[in-house]
Amino acid sequence: MAPTTDYDRKGELEAFDETKMGVKGLVDAGVTKLPRIFVNDQPPSPKATDGGPQPERHIPVIDLAGIVGGGPERRKEIIKTVSDTLAEWGFFQVVNHGIPQPVLDEMIEGSRRFYNLDPAAKKPYYNRTIDTTRKFQYLSNFYLYTGHVTNWRDSTMAVMEPTPAAEEFPECFRDVTMEFGEAVKKLGHTFMELISEGMGLKPNHLKEMDCAEEVFLLTHYYPPCPQPELAVGINKHADNDILTILLQDEVGGLQVLHNDLWYDVPHIPGALVINTGDLLQASIPILIKGIAS
Repeated sequence: MAPTTDYDRKGELEAFDETKMGVKGLVDAGVTKLPRIFVNDQPPSPKATDGGPQPERHIPVIDLAGIVGGGPERRKEIIKTVSDTLAEWGFFQVVNHGIPQPVLDEMIEGSRRFYNLDPAAKKPYYNRTIDTTRKFQYLSNFYLYTGHVTNWRDSTMAVMEPTPAAEEFPECFRDVTMEFGEAVKKLGHTFMELISEGMGLKPNHLKEMDCAEEVFLLTHYYPPCPQPELAVGINKHADNDILTILLQDEVGGLQVLHNDLWYDVPHIPGALVINTGDLLQASIPILIKGIAS
């Protein structure tokens, strides 16, 4: 879409930001046409299903059953599977990870309760830029003024490590945030051990490098869009962290890039998506070099 002379993008972004109501506020106001700041004019990226039949490929699914109490041989098997999968894909889904289904369900429902609060109840948590001194914040678009297109998405971010006090979180999903956050931290530590052992290091190597010193719990909310064919929920990106553990709801929508093609990540009830971040990928050659020397 060609730019028009009467389009003041900066002014429209500022007006949107000043409402402190996010994308959900537009939906609640009954918007029927996508505001210009949300219109994406970039060509779509190629998907694995484009261009005719492709070799059948699926995002790998790893079963963690037996990681606790399954004996050393089962642990070795899981370590090899994780190492091989990360080397080829960098992504996988994991089942039998130890986090109960009711906790996963309540985490999703609790986050929905927050986004459905009255605007006056959410505004005290609103922040334009990420501020890690605040244990909980609500915002719409991390890069509102610098991104090419505004995402049709609202988000929250909670600081889970160092461990916060529960009362710093909104009451509507305070308890489950603490419970889910602690469970995810434990699972993250398990994967750091598996990855370390897969490189021939002692299990606590990544933790001793302070890779678990900071933990953030983010939620993303994608409300119904009046013109979804014109909008983007989230831009293509790489996570600038050590490890991402992601819980999808039944809507799905996540895609991952593999061999220059985008693959859908289907929703599997009870599964979590594991993604190695840029910091871990950058560290692996250094760790391997250290082993060799």
